[in-house]
Amino acid sequence: MKFGYVKVCAATPEIRVADVKYNTENIIKAIKESAENGSQLTVFPELCVCGYTCGDLFNQPALIKACEKAIVEIAKATEGIKTLVFVGAPLENAGRLYNCAVVISDGSILGVVPKSYIPNYGEFYEKRHFSILPDNDGVFYFDIAGERFPFGGDQIFISTANPDFTVACEICEDLWVPDSPSVRLTKAGANIIVNLSCSNETVGKAEYRRNLVKMQSAKLISGYVYCDAGNGESTTDLVFAGHNIIAENGVVLSESKLFDNGLIYGEIDLDFLGTERRKMSSVFQRNADDRGYWHDFETDDTDREISRTYPKLPFVPESGLSERSELILNIQSKGLEKRLLHSNAKTAVIGVSGGLDSALALLVTVRAFKSLGKDLKDIIAVTMPGFGTTKKTKSNSVKLMEALGVTVKEIPVGKTVNSHFKDIGHDPDDRNVTYENAQARMRTMVLMDLANDNGGMVIGTGDLSELALGWATYNGDHMSMYGVNAGVPKTLVKHLVAYEAEKLGGEIKKVLTSILNTEISPELLPPDKDGNIAQKTEDLVGPYELHDFFLYYFVRCGFSPDKILYLACRTFKDEYTEETIKKWLKTFIKRFFAQQFKRSCMPDGVKVGSVALSPRGDWRMPSDAVCALWLDYLE
Repeated sequence: MKFGYVKVCAATPEIRVADVKYNTENIIKAIKESAENGSQLTVFPELCVCGYTCGDLFNQPALIKACEKAIVEIAKATEGIKTLVFVGAPLENAGRLYNCAVVISDGSILGVVPKSYIPNYGEFYEKRHFSILPDNDGVFYFDIAGERFPFGGDQIFISTANPDFTVACEICEDLWVPDSPSVRLTKAGANIIVNLSCSNETVGKAEYRRNLVKMQSAKLISGYVYCDAGNGESTTDLVFAGHNIIAENGVVLSESKLFDNGLIYGEIDLDFLGTERRKMSSVFQRNADDRGYWHDFETDDTDREISRTYPKLPFVPESGLSERSELILNIQSKGLEKRLLHSNAKTAVIGVSGGLDSALALLVTVRAFKSLGKDLKDIIAVTMPGFGTTKKTKSNSVKLMEALGVTVKEIPVGKTVNSHFKDIGHDPDDRNVTYENAQARMRTMVLMDLANDNGGMVIGTGDLSELALGWATYNGDHMSMYGVNAGVPKTLVKHLVAYEAEKLGGEIKKVLTSILNTEISPELLPPDKDGNIAQKTEDLVGPYELHDFFLYYFVRCGFSPDKILYLACRTFKDEYTEETIKKWLKTFIKRFFAQQFKRSCMPDGVKVGSVALSPRGDWRMPSDAVCALWLDYLE
């Protein structure tokens, strides 16, 4: 598929206990259906050829021989189908019966993987029938219908079309034990783990199972395809719900409804997994240990469109937003509390513009002071009207400061900036970058000197999106003594402010609502003739919803620009044309590289999520790196 995606399937067919012929027909039917739907990997439940709940029928040679014949029949039926298939069956070898996953592709049996851990507690008594692996690890050989096949737990299957498409197997209980086989298999190079399972349903078990699969895929930085037995197994003492789960690095991509047999699909992103694993190179590396056995298999490599969807606002949770907002605000405020205590700061000084970022920074500072039991009047909030300040933003800034009960200061900067223009010989009618940046730097000087004069600390207001784009004046609003918003992207800032507005209510909510409805602007150029904001940030650098989308998938996931463009065009197809998205993606790439020098000397600031741009930890890039290679991807 496109951009490293692999389509996988977990298939739970209808079965009848011990009716091998019926089960074989349904398994073959499901294999063909999954292949027609583009699956490159299809997994069936544990012992599905005959049913997990056969009990002492597993001691009957007739059943075991029928299962062996069924496996040969299933393999023949896959001829011409370029799909890797895992089927569960009881197989005998050298006088021992094993609970096995048989690995099949394009008419051939590639290998047999036995279950490593045999449960023998509670409702499970598998040791009554099945043997465990030999004490020594490695790969042996197994006889099926007169032919020999690799047999053992250390087998990894690798696609001839995509060397990153590597698959290994464990069976049911193998996942539930402390030292799951998947741990060593992923360390040896497997990117996807499949699990053939027959896990009975009890109250609360589905949630536990789901969390187990999610966390195993997260811990192993892998794809995980969990296929569970369902309706058709014996209900003498137990019931089985067919709880199939497809996960990727801690995220459930697809999940079946309980008690609903059938096929579910998911698209696992191998490129993303590779990026994540490279970050942990000391752990995830292919093992040259010759005990293992690598198999090649062919897959249908048709360049299909993906069906997987991505959120428009990846930094904003789609559920539990209130709880997440409270957590983030606590992280921000606790970071500031520690810095205030360590520096023995008597006051906090913050510039309040009437915009979103400074509103959030002020709200966080108020939280920190309340937690420390400090007087809110020791928060010195300053409005500094300049050439572009509108009546609305100035009014909102003052109303917010008054409503929060902090000290309010107004220090206009226009007169001082004009004096500075005269000193350096700049014509104030020339509204170039000097005209704009001089105001920002003057405001920063005012805040810094005010903090010095009051034994205080300047609180930075710039957010993560502005850091990514370099949308800040170097040594102006770029600089502070602690940046509380450094880890918060613009699309999330809005939600945090809205959350605090609802929580605090009253006059605070009223003014915060007005700020939320104000266009984003640095207000460094004069208003229009009607007194409205003339300089609109998103007209100049592009929509923040697009830039935050680009930022997340570029930094967090390591996606290439063409992949980001492809996903953005699918995600925002109703809002922007491909031409528009491509234009702003080019802007993002150019600015992200060109503005690294600002991030290289950014102030300390608290990290709140998985994406951060601190040069001390999360993002270390030379300031003179060239972006040509990344732009080439878009051409």
